[in-house]
Amino acid sequence: MQTANLKKIISRFPKARVMVIGDLILDEYLWGKVERISPEAPVPVVWANKKTYVPGGAANVANNIRALDAEVLLVGVIGRDHNQGILLRELKARGISTKGLFVSHQRHTTVKTRVIAGHQQVVRVDWEHTEPLDRKLNQKIYNFVSKKIKDFDAIVIEDYGKGVINKQMLEGLIFLAQSHKKVVTVDPKEEHFQYYRGVTSMTPNRKELENAVRNLKISDTTHRLNLNKERLFTDKDIDTAAVEIMDYLGMESLLVTLGEHGMKLFEQGGYITHIPTVAQEVFDVSGAGDTVISVFTLGLASGASKKEAAHIANYAAGIVVGKVGTAVTTRKELLDKIGTPR
Repeated sequence: MQTANLKKIISRFPKARVMVIGDLILDEYLWGKVERISPEAPVPVVWANKKTYVPGGAANVANNIRALDAEVLLVGVIGRDHNQGILLRELKARGISTKGLFVSHQRHTTVKTRVIAGHQQVVRVDWEHTEPLDRKLNQKIYNFVSKKIKDFDAIVIEDYGKGVINKQMLEGLIFLAQSHKKVVTVDPKEEHFQYYRGVTSMTPNRKELENAVRNLKISDTTHRLNLNKERLFTDKDIDTAAVEIMDYLGMESLLVTLGEHGMKLFEQGGYITHIPTVAQEVFDVSGAGDTVISVFTLGLASGASKKEAAHIANYAAGIVVGKVGTAVTTRKELLDKIGTPR
């Protein structure tokens, strides 16, 4: 892959416009150190000295896109609570528009609290609702997207299984995207794979792909892989499953993230591209999937081929896993990384 071409694509990022729709999360971090074990229970005592907040979930995707200088509109749901104000503050501080956020009186703002001792995560506490949105709120979001979609190049659907991305919502969003000939990508929830039919691309990790194939029970795949709950997937099985799901859902491509083994891009026509990881150090993988779909979609919105977009996303992922906590990368970091020989 010619690095000069990748850099030209990145130079076009500021002209791209991406709408991000999905489950919003406020990532809360409690930082400290451990010096002893609690006398009350066999657990470490963390001496906390700092608390920080980062937009997570769909908000992290928007944060990744904005950090790369593109225009982004975030669409999702927050509760009427104390954490609503914190999330709004963090979004505004990063230059992310909050015009697409809807307040629900029946839900609270999703929060994931991580306790970090040194560079090690000690525990995570989640506060969340997972029920689908009610019909009235679903319709409000659909109407908003319908009015705004013509102004954007691509849509990212960020499905964390918290209820914003549900069957009715997906049907409406995919219909709108197809009607306006927009790129639409999905960071999937394995239980919802059957609802993603007609999207441009998805970015599951290996585990999500395996579980989706088991759940979907696509007849040909089930026969060829002889699936059961205990059976481990080989690399060849992953290739078979990815191609079958791509065809089953009518997608143009599928980008599967493989952790330390990089990622694989599957395209119509039987084209498979393995992209080795460029990460040199791995401190924290939280949010790495958000970075992949952000940069992959941004690449497509900036005129990249799917292979070019995947390579840029791989470089971006290699940067963020070297940072502690939910992190983003900048165009300068990305350009520097691409310019550095492997």
